Amino acid sequence: MQLSISGHHLDITDAIKQHAEEKLSKIKHYFDHLININMILEVEKDVHKAEASIHISGADLFAKAESDNMYTSIDQMVNKLDTQVRKHKEKLNNHRK
Repeated sequence: MQLSISGHHLDITDAIKQHAEEKLSKIKHYFDHLININMILEVEKDVHKAEASIHISGADLFAKAESDNMYTSIDQMVNKLDTQVRKHKEKLNNHRK
């Protein structure tokens, strides 16, 4: 899994990077050869935003979330991506039948 994390108005600490990697690892088990993930973390006033795009075979997926806490934003964004990846995998499996 190739992960790139960039921050706007935010320094990416090791703790944030590790948290993002741990959360994204649950998506990894859906596809054997995963993926290119680009994540952008941003802070505007009191709003913490997390967004990511994933390139997997046959699709480009995108999700974003915002809250008052960066860790919560990352969690919500990963949950959205997880749902999209599961749906995409089901679609591929149903198509092959």
